[in-house]
Amino acid sequence: MAAPARILVDLAAQALTWSRGDQPPRRWPVSTARNGPGEQSDSGCTPRGRHIVRARIGAGLPPAAVLVGRRPTGETWSPELAAACPERDWILSRILWLSGLEPGRNRLGSVDTMRRYIYIHGTPDNQPMGVPASHGCIRMRNADVIELFELTPAGTEVLITEGVAS
Repeated sequence: MAAPARILVDLAAQALTWSRGDQPPRRWPVSTARNGPGEQSDSGCTPRGRHIVRARIGAGLPPAAVLVGRRPTGETWSPELAAACPERDWILSRILWLSGLEPGRNRLGSVDTMRRYIYIHGTPDNQPMGVPASHGCIRMRNADVIELFELTPAGTEVLITEGVAS
């Protein structure tokens, strides 16, 4: 039986690494919260600690498909659509919805990652990667999040850390 997949999100490096014992690791640049790390609801921060992928949303959607409320809208992101809707926080292509595993840190109450709707998701490819710019989620390029989605079953462990030393 193959070793389970694991995901490491390094906030300091602004990188996500997928690994599974029998395969070479894959690494992609990401963009996490502009407000930095933190677990409180309404903080706009990316939660730290141990999580799992609770739900996978968007299988089979085209690249840059727009999702709102975890549902496809039928739209595909384009610069013209972005200009017409400048207030939208774009969630594109795929969603890996995270759930915390550490009660009091990232699970239950005012620190619950899943109730905060924290995802790994696609974002417009013109958005910068490698710099914190999100509202709390972990943003990836569309091709990258589609590749990660295909490698990642529900239940996959996700560790979000501030770097090797944390």
